[in-house]
Amino acid sequence: RGVSMAKSKSQVLKNCIALLLITLVAGLALSAVNEITKAPIAKAEQQAKMDAYNTVLPNASFEEPDNKQTLLNESASALHAAGLSKCSVDDLYFAYDESGKKIGCVMSATSPSGYGGDIKVAIGISYETNQITGFSVLSNSETAGLGAKCTEDDFTAQFAGKSATKLEYVKGGGASGDTQIDAISGATITTNAVTEAVNSALAFYNFALKEG
Repeated sequence: RGVSMAKSKSQVLKNCIALLLITLVAGLALSAVNEITKAPIAKAEQQAKMDAYNTVLPNASFEEPDNKQTLLNESASALHAAGLSKCSVDDLYFAYDESGKKIGCVMSATSPSGYGGDIKVAIGISYETNQITGFSVLSNSETAGLGAKCTEDDFTAQFAGKSATKLEYVKGGGASGDTQIDAISGATITTNAVTEAVNSALAFYNFALKEG
């Protein structure tokens, strides 16, 4: 009986070691796959972001400011002053024309207030006109057919030409002037989150980036 129990314990130990080895090998394999795919995924995300920037401020070349991270860190003060502390400005590039003249900037900003969570947007701003040159939604988890309409042209096209100050949304249509947009029908929460994100970028622009 003692021999039988010893064999049983030995088998349990062997099974535990085998399971440990399998787990270790699987973990190493998963880690290797993550490392292999990390760079292509990051490259694709960067390309998608730059494509969006080219859409929101066309016919320009983009360069990161040397003090980019310092500026982004300072954005917290602008957002706090604007009552948008829960939002963030995530990225910044300056835009230049063919002659090398700085003509504006592009930014991405995020609001956590979407119906499905974070909504990240990109906007361009012209230094010459002090207006928004374009708007795009970089990522969202909103409801199809409702909040997800924030990516459709009927909604996104409203932003170009609006004043780079502070925007508000109007329910039921009828937005007027250069500081209002029409809300997405049936998706006020999404519209509010988008407006928050855009206003975060605008607050940062007026706090640290506006020229003249």
